[in-house]
Amino acid sequence: MDSAGQADINLNSPNKGQLPDFMIDVPVGPGVAAQTPAVEQGLTEAEEEELRTELAKVEEEIITLRQVLSAKERHCGELKRRLGLSALGELKQNLSKSWHDVQVSNAYVKTSEKLGEWNEKVTQSDLYKKTQETLSQAGQKTSAALSTMGSAISRKLGDMRNSATFKSFEDRVGIIKTHCRKPFE
Repeated sequence: MDSAGQADINLNSPNKGQLPDFMIDVPVGPGVAAQTPAVEQGLTEAEEEELRTELAKVEEEIITLRQVLSAKERHCGELKRRLGLSALGELKQNLSKSWHDVQVSNAYVKTSEKLGEWNEKVTQSDLYKKTQETLSQAGQKTSAALSTMGSAISRKLGDMRNSATFKSFEDRVGIIKTHCRKPFE
């Protein structure tokens, strides 16, 4: 809707065909003109009849325009289908164009420049460099500790596998496995 309260006639608008608030309660069916009492005082019968006739014509035009619009929308959908255009494809294209518009917008460009400046200042600061160095050292120490722990676990598992208890357990599992297979063979 525009600020003057007119119907939105932009066919690409999500508000297309919506009426202004002051027209929502106005009936648009045929024959309504004959049922509506004259609101303005001082109208002659001839003026009132002329207004009713004009209203009936406008209502008929509205019905016709709705039918034409519906036919055009069906035809548009058929053309898009034949061209292989889908709603998803159109959505992707619209999003891509919108994202491009955002990226070239003045606000986005200025914000990107400002963030770049801040990033440069932060990464060049002594505090950042010290934090980066500390985190790097912590990562190296953690990596070394995990490597040592992994080696120790590996060694323990190897020792356990070579133990007499594990060998006895392994033999028993093998016997059970052999006995369980026989019914299916």
